[in-house]
Amino acid sequence: MLDSPRVPEEIISMPSRKGFTLIELLVVIAIIAVLMAVLMPALQRVKKQAKSVVCQAHLKQWATIFTMYTNDNNGYFPSRKDGADAYGRWMDAMRDLYITTEEIRCCPSATKLANPDGVVGADINGGTFLAWGKLWATSGRTPGYYGSYALNGYLYVPVGSSVYGKPAVRFWRTPNVPVANQIPMFTDSWFWDGWVDDTDTPPEYDGQVKPGDTDSINRFCVNRHEGFINGAFLDSTVRRVGLKELWTLKWNKQYNTANVWTKAGGVTPEAWRSWGNGWLAKFPDY
Repeated sequence: MLDSPRVPEEIISMPSRKGFTLIELLVVIAIIAVLMAVLMPALQRVKKQAKSVVCQAHLKQWATIFTMYTNDNNGYFPSRKDGADAYGRWMDAMRDLYITTEEIRCCPSATKLANPDGVVGADINGGTFLAWGKLWATSGRTPGYYGSYALNGYLYVPVGSSVYGKPAVRFWRTPNVPVANQIPMFTDSWFWDGWVDDTDTPPEYDGQVKPGDTDSINRFCVNRHEGFINGAFLDSTVRRVGLKELWTLKWNKQYNTANVWTKAGGVTPEAWRSWGNGWLAKFPDY
């Protein structure tokens, strides 16, 4: 009978190597998944906050630009009239003289263009996270221009007795006025300007595009920064503005800051819940 082969002693004495079991691997993966679920929302919040900070920095530059313009023009904003050949739009007045970088045209949360190729006749309106433009040359507007901010239209110097049906008496014309810190100058928007009145009704849903120049507040009332927009004011300060707070600001000389959509005017939570799809009801009242 043949002897059985001998196993080397060093092999017999080697400790057995133990790896991860399937259960242990699954536990590790589950822990990583839980950590990712906890961290991702926090990272998203930080990212959004960073974009909001950059947005405010852009608006601060615009506030400086408009201040420079009024200083160079006897303390007045550009002139404005209505009609297809309207002149004096802020982008015409600022584009060549003061703007040194294209980046400040857009909020970092709204950099994609509505009409990136400048197609004639295409929709140029923006949205909550969509920049307006590019404008086409035959529209009577500044060709190629775009952005995701808008000017308070009541800052212009009106030509004639009214502009787009807005009486000339309502226009500020100059930054040298009382309550400048309550007068919006340049803010987040899906259009390039707007004439807000105290009778304006809220958008029925976020990003609603209303035609014409009535209810212009819907151009500014977009949920771009989690219940807020960013805005530069006539005193050159920049801050966040609550969406419902928009109705309390002094948009024009005759604006009633205690209108029906404000707490001072008696608005109720039910009014916000029943308006449109009720999307504004969850935000703070002012």
